[in-house]
Amino acid sequence: MNDYRVSYRYASSLLETAKEKNILDSVAKSIQLVKEVIKENPKLQRMLENPVVKQHIKLSILEEIFKSKIDNDTMNFLRFVVKKNRENFIPGILEKFTELYDDELGIVNVNVKTAFEFDDEQKKLLKEKFEKFLNKDTRIRYKLDENIVGGFVARIGDTVFDASLKHQLELLKKQFLSGGLSLN
Repeated sequence: MNDYRVSYRYASSLLETAKEKNILDSVAKSIQLVKEVIKENPKLQRMLENPVVKQHIKLSILEEIFKSKIDNDTMNFLRFVVKKNRENFIPGILEKFTELYDDELGIVNVNVKTAFEFDDEQKKLLKEKFEKFLNKDTRIRYKLDENIVGGFVARIGDTVFDASLKHQLELLKKQFLSGGLSLN
């Protein structure tokens, strides 16, 4: 079974269980904490993915790190995933859970690359434009990219909005080469 299907199945199961128990926000906060800890500690992720490390050792390490920091349902979920020998999928499961949770709340994540830091007014305007276009709340993550001459490139899932100066110049060049534009 591929990573996506495993991650989706486990994440959606956790989401549905949390909704039934009315603890979705608590589980989402716990999941976020676990995601951050694993992301900041590559050795932890490698340990989870390592088939040589025994299951009981992985469980004891996860319990040592998270037991007092996350809710019991999330801790039980992590135990369940490890007992099913799916611990190498934990990062993907956590990421998919976050996507499903955001979708449940009607939030769309937008990743924006810019050549320079946007000021608060530009960020507010871009957020308003995307929310109007998507008809949903948006969470925008900005990243600087020197390869973008000006403007921005936004990614929403598999869709890319390229409003960069480089892209606009390439489109203009194609129009000139195809004879679609004249200088008069």
